[in-house]
Amino acid sequence: MDSEELAGRLASAGWRLVADPADADVAVVNTCGFVDAAKKDSIDALLEIAQVRSDHGTRTRAVVAVGCLAERYGRELADSLPEADAVLGFDAYPDLAERLEGVLAGHRPDSHVPRDRRTLLPLAPVARQAPTGPAPLGVRSVATIAEPVLAVTGAPAAAAGPSPAPVVRARLGDQPWAPLKLASGCDRRCAFCAIPAFRGAFVSRPPQDVLAEARWLAEHGVREVFLVSENSTSYGKDLGDLRALEALLPRLAALPGLDRVRVSYLQPAEMRPSLVDVLTGTPGVVPYFDLSFQHAAPGVLRRMRRFGGTEPFLELLATIRERAPLAGVRSNVIVGFPGETDEDLAELERFLSAARLDAVGVFAYSDEEGTEAVGLPGHLDEDEVEHRRRRVHDLVEELMAQRSEDRIGETVTVLVEGTDPDDGTWWGRAAHQGPEVDGVTRLAGAEPRHLQVGDLVPATVEDAEGADLVANLIGPDHVAGSGRSVADAEVPA
Repeated sequence: MDSEELAGRLASAGWRLVADPADADVAVVNTCGFVDAAKKDSIDALLEIAQVRSDHGTRTRAVVAVGCLAERYGRELADSLPEADAVLGFDAYPDLAERLEGVLAGHRPDSHVPRDRRTLLPLAPVARQAPTGPAPLGVRSVATIAEPVLAVTGAPAAAAGPSPAPVVRARLGDQPWAPLKLASGCDRRCAFCAIPAFRGAFVSRPPQDVLAEARWLAEHGVREVFLVSENSTSYGKDLGDLRALEALLPRLAALPGLDRVRVSYLQPAEMRPSLVDVLTGTPGVVPYFDLSFQHAAPGVLRRMRRFGGTEPFLELLATIRERAPLAGVRSNVIVGFPGETDEDLAELERFLSAARLDAVGVFAYSDEEGTEAVGLPGHLDEDEVEHRRRRVHDLVEELMAQRSEDRIGETVTVLVEGTDPDDGTWWGRAAHQGPEVDGVTRLAGAEPRHLQVGDLVPATVEDAEGADLVANLIGPDHVAGSGRSVADAEVPA
């Protein structure tokens, strides 16, 4: 999503997107600064492009790092990565096109010194919103391939015309869903998380901006928007309206061309009955709950600076399923947090066994630079942390398979996303499956001539393969082509 925003800024300034970094004047690598594997992938991508440029003399004249890793480490990253012609933090985004022009002209800009971005805005959330115009645009245009790389050339392209609510974005793929930024930053102080320090304090996007971008996405073939932020349940607190999300969701679902609205990253401690009602009772808003549990043992959660425990979490899930029995629920958990006892681990396993979650990500705790958890007593040996991760992972795999089997016999509506390159089988996602992380639904017996990417089709679940489902189309007469809807295909909650 951030890559598409950067691409939009550059496109509005006259840069042209190309498919291959070797054909670009500038390759812009949008880095991740939180998950170790993603950090490595970002650096590997940058080094690979630089190496290809060196070995084969490609058109690429500059390789530039942007994104969270560049923001978080700034000058340190620049000093350790001489292969990068520039390392640009978030403050460079408004005039990114000019910065790239300078890099092409031989100027290596000074990298910023990282700082805690939470200090840049008022402490009180309601004081953070100020009347501002559209975000400043870049000055040229962009060419891009899949994230995290933007490949851009200096060839001019026609800039977008004026609009009452400019959307600074360019689509980098043709999938029928798209992430849509709801807010940025976070005010929580979870002991294990460094994100607030380099993403800043929580700031909601104005509802009109979210609606304008959603409308633009629908006009560009998107049938499902996935609202993303560091904490979606906080949306609106800086707008003076803690129920702003409840008001926004029905308006998004009513936009022409959008069939699904999905919300990510909900804090269990901040779930309100009114929000549960909207998420389970609004046509077009899928009953999908991405709940950030992280653990279930109260003592571990307190050390994490979080709230809750097994019983309140199970009560929340019971409330959700009372309103929408087929609701999808996913979460992430961290094992091996400093001070976690055998009893704490058993409590987490008890919760997971009772929760019947559709998808769970299991992460081994590791120290994250600049976080409170680094200094906590009771650090476990790395081998023990990994042992616990494998133990919970194996349990979760079994539980997710059981939950998938529970869905056999359900009627689901599948958003078709593509075909398996090995056997040509069509696949997509049911309403309870979020993009890229929750498993998919394979459509048995679906002939290519009956389907296309972006169709919404009703199907009956016949089998399960781990977190994935296998479903049979109810009938080709029920297939809706891209841009049309399937009437009454979803089983009511």
